[in-house]
Parts: sequence; structure tokens; C-alpha cells
Amino acid sequence: MSDSQKVADRPSPAPSAVSSLDRFFKISERGSTFGREIRGGFATFFTMAYILVLNPIILGSAKDKFGDQLDPVQLTTATALVAAVMTIIMGIGGNLPLALAAGLGLNAVVAFQIAPLMSWDDAMGLIVLEGLLICVLVLTGLREAVMHAIPQPLKQAISVGIGLFIAFIGFVDAGFVSRIPDAANTTVPVQLGGTGSLTGWPILVFCLGVLLTIALLARKVKGAILISIVAMTIVALIINSIADVKAWGLTTPEWPDKIVDTPDFGLIGQFSLFGAFSATDVGVITVILLIFTLILSDFFDTMGTVVGISAEAGLLDEQGRVPNLGRVLLIDGAAAVAGGAASASSATSYIESAAGVGEGARTGFSNLVTGGLFALALFLTPLLTIVPLQAAAPALVAVGFLMMTQVKHIDWDKYDIAIPAFLTIAVMPFTYSITNGIGAGFLAYVVIKSVLGKAKDVHWLLWGASVLFLVYFAIDPIEQVLGVK
Repeated sequence: MSDSQKVADRPSPAPSAVSSLDRFFKISERGSTFGREIRGGFATFFTMAYILVLNPIILGSAKDKFGDQLDPVQLTTATALVAAVMTIIMGIGGNLPLALAAGLGLNAVVAFQIAPLMSWDDAMGLIVLEGLLICVLVLTGLREAVMHAIPQPLKQAISVGIGLFIAFIGFVDAGFVSRIPDAANTTVPVQLGGTGSLTGWPILVFCLGVLLTIALLARKVKGAILISIVAMTIVALIINSIADVKAWGLTTPEWPDKIVDTPDFGLIGQFSLFGAFSATDVGVITVILLIFTLILSDFFDTMGTVVGISAEAGLLDEQGRVPNLGRVLLIDGAAAVAGGAASASSATSYIESAAGVGEGARTGFSNLVTGGLFALALFLTPLLTIVPLQAAAPALVAVGFLMMTQVKHIDWDKYDIAIPAFLTIAVMPFTYSITNGIGAGFLAYVVIKSVLGKAKDVHWLLWGASVLFLVYFAIDPIEQVLGVK
């Protein structure tokens, strides 16, 4: 046998686990590295870890129709569990750097609008039902078709609007911007700091964090966002130990008395799928309208987030399409089901994932890191929640800048696209809602195309979505006409 034949017959070495992971997640193919994915996973977790504190506060502070309240410890466990499981599933199944957790806004609707009308089990059953209906929309292809029907400039506007929105979230969370109390009798809705000026050590931590983050980004330092979060957390810990700080907000940077805590899974499975329809004093029409509101908000919030994150990561194709979109949307719908089934409210894709993208994450591998940290939080919640919002919020401001750069791709000389794009961008931060911005943009696009005699250029799905948004924006008068208020 010749030497060449011997070489040919020799079994090829088994591929290493690292190279197999690389191929599965397309890490090298998307121009990323394991280091970037890991840093991105940490950055995403630290910018959204506040949900472990905030979700139990929102849901735990409300009472259902019968005066019952959910246990905060059980809520923390449920929140972390759903975030861990669904984020990992999104990473493996969707291969996008897109973390999931209990949706802000949606949890407030559940706590203060739905629960007072029925029991907690019935309220969470509505969330499960909403998630199942969204999954049906995905399986029929309707949800994906709507996303493909959106013109590319509007997708870019959605990304830019989310950039401004997420930066605004950062400013508000840190206390750099605050709402002026209504008692002030002023027409100005927000102000600098809590009193019209910047005061206190926490604000200093945030300002230093912003300066550090932008300086590192300008120097193109690897891990800029994560370095800033860790560094400012250390600074906050030092300040809190030596200074008299009245309040940091949701999380206080102090070393906990205990590092490990035992999770309590008591809320898992506590829901009634159709209980709301038989609840006394709650009409069927009211229940249907509640489900409609939840679906529309979840549907378009996710759509905006997925498009914005994918665009920022450079993952959209030439037609502006998101990779693995069908699976991504199905997993997001399943997350709503999981959130309701665990009594943690509807779980959805998090725009804070942009922090991980800003750190270099381009694949679902970063989700394994983020999800793993949420899994650790089941046992290490006291340790992982020492990062104050003032240390994490600068990342959101920096990411807002990065997403804002896509505004250059919009043709501002064509009013039929420029005006809808502007409304999409402006309404998101001004109303604190991705869904509202998308709705305003859709309606403006349809109206302007129609008055210009170009109604045929509008995809029929956008017409349908615009009609739904008309109902969404006019929900109060509709409820009054139907006599459900």
C-alpha cells in the first residue's frame, strides 16, 4: 500500500468541541469570537438584571380581586427561572444575541389592570392564552409575513427609535432625568435630576460611567461596556461604604449578608387558562379586549426589538430580513406562555440585549452566558443584584448612540417615508413604548401613501396592521361604545 493510500485511509481527527460550537453558532462566520460572545453575555445580563428586583416589586405590590398578593421571594425565583430557560432556548434555537425576561409594561398591565378584575390564576391564564395565540400567528406565517412587509427605511427607523428609547431608559433609570410631579403645575414633563439639578453620589457614579464608557468606545477598547459596568460597580461599592447615600434606587451596592439563597418554586404552574372567561363581574368582551391589547403590544414590541438588535448586529440580509426569524418569533411566543405559567407575567425579548451587541455579541452563544447567569441568580440573587442601575445605565446610553447611527440610511428627502420614519423615531421615547412608535409610523405611512395616490404600494398586511393600531389607539372610546367600562 502506498504512503498516499495510508494517509487517505487514516481516520480524520474528531472535530474539537470548540470548533463544533463555532460552526453551530456561526461565531467565526459572523465575524465574532468566543471572547466577544462571553463579554456580550455578561453585559446583557448586567443591564437587565434589574428585572430580578423590579418584577417582584411590580407584581408583588398589587392585589387581585380577592385581595391576594404574590410572594416576592417566589416571584424572584419565577422571574429568574423563566429568563434563564427562555434565553438559553433563544440562543440555541434562534441563534441571536437576544435575551428574554418578564416584559416591563406588560407586567404593569397584569398587576394593575387585569389582576384587580379576577384572581391571580385567572390573570396569568390570560398571559398563557396570549402567548399561545401568538404562537399560532407564528405557525401560520402571519407574524413573519408582517415583518417582511415593512419597508426597509421603516425598519431602520425602528432601530433608531429604539436607540433613543433605550438611551432615555438609561437616563431615567439612573435618575439623570426624572418626571416632574404633577403638583408642580408645569408644562415641562421631565427635568434634570430629581430637583432640576444633579445631586447625590449615585448620579456622580452614572456620569462617570458615561464618560468612561464613551472614552473606551472612542479608543475602541475591547470589552468597553463590560469594563465600565464592573468598574463603576466597584466605585459604587466604595462610595456606599464611606459616604452617606440616602437611596440608590432598586439595588444598593453593598456586599450582601449571604451570597447563596434557596429558590422557592411555589408559583410555578399556578394559572387557570380559561378562568377569566368565567370570572364574575368580568364580561367576555372585556376579556377579549384585554387579550387583544396584550397580543398587539407583545407582537410589535418583539418585532421592533428583533429588528433593532439584528440591525445593530449587522445580521439583516439585503432585504432587511432577520435570520431564523420564524424560530425566533416562535420562541418569543413560547416565552409569553412560560412567563404566564410561572406567574412571572409575559416574558419577551429585551432591548437591553443591545448592550451585549455593543460588546461584540453576534450569535446565540452569548445567550448561554446570559441565561447561565440568570440560572445562577436562582441561588446567588443577593450577590448578582449588587450592581446599581447607575453603574449599568451608561451602557444603555452608549448603545443608544450606536443604534442612532443607522439614521443616515433613511432618505429624508422623500416625505412618504421620512415622515413615518420621524414619527416612529420620535414617538418611541416620548411615549416610552416601542409599540406606540411602530403604530404611529405604520399609520402615517399608510395615510401618506394614500393621499399621494400610491395606496397600491402599501402591502396588504400593513393595511391590516394599521387598522389594528387604530383600534389599539382608540381602545378607550371603543370600550365606552361597547359598554365595557
